[in-house]
Amino acid sequence: MAKAVVEVKKNPNENNASVLRRFSRKIQESSIIQKVKGSRYNERKESKLKIKKSALKRIGKRKEVEKLRKLGKIR
Repeated sequence: MAKAVVEVKKNPNENNASVLRRFSRKIQESSIIQKVKGSRYNERKESKLKIKKSALKRIGKRKEVEKLRKLGKIR
């Protein structure tokens, strides 16, 4: 994620509350919080290789179960 720099400098005759207010307004305008919240629960897609391997594993298990059924070892 790209870093967005938000900088607010305190003016000589400005109190801390107004500096904080200005800072939070700049943060909202830059939409940093929305981007972070939006990407918070995003999950990466599985790679094609991993998908293929899991599919081959499922197919192998099915064949093994079918073989054992034919032999009468499981129902």
